[in-house]
Amino acid sequence: MRVVLDTNVLLISISTKSRYRPIFDALLKGKFELAISNEILSEYLEVFERKANAIVAVNIIEVLLNVENVLRTEVFFTWGLIKEDEDDNKFVDCAIAANAKYIVSNDRHFKILKDVEFPKIDVIGIEEFLELLSS
Repeated sequence: MRVVLDTNVLLISISTKSRYRPIFDALLKGKFELAISNEILSEYLEVFERKANAIVAVNIIEVLLNVENVLRTEVFFTWGLIKEDEDDNKFVDCAIAANAKYIVSNDRHFKILKDVEFPKIDVIGIEEFLELLSS
């Protein structure tokens, strides 16, 4: 299963004390493929630097770049499907380019995608994704 993880989903799954840690562990064990673009990688780095520090941020990015099931995805076309927070479109564009099964996010801006018939993108919340990984 190939997915795109919204930044907040990845962020809250990294701590060993987080109830969402099984998501990061599943990524490290190759239980799913994570599609990332350069834009997503840049956002991950920026947010991790802000929430933790530069050393932690670089270490996480290094892990992501060296795990075989993390797919670097080139985005050649932007769809502009999310109007409320256009910055979220980087996740949509990556999901389309990578042919991802899901975008995993609890961000309300992604709800608009339910009404988009083409290209069809499924968005699931973190709880639902955690359940999928457990089954």
